[in-house]
Amino acid sequence: MSDSETVTVSILEKNYQVNCGPDEVAALHQSARLLDKKMREIKDASSVLGLDRIAVMAALNIANDLLTRGQEIDNTEQDFRHLDAKLTQALKRAQSRN
Repeated sequence: MSDSETVTVSILEKNYQVNCGPDEVAALHQSARLLDKKMREIKDASSVLGLDRIAVMAALNIANDLLTRGQEIDNTEQDFRHLDAKLTQALKRAQSRN
């Protein structure tokens, strides 16, 4: 990344410097806010967990959310394909009657 820039993000009051392309800065900040939120939720729910464990649990929760959304998208695409096939059949029947 020759045109990368160093961006500082804050997660649980710790600053991290990350290199990314100029067109990725907004997404990086959004990702950091999401991770910070998830880690705070886990930290607030349990006083026993260390930072490493909180980070792993947050990553697992985010990965699970991503996989769930992916499955929902797959199901929606399948529903659209099914509806498209039904519409195509209905159009063919209507055209054959004319």
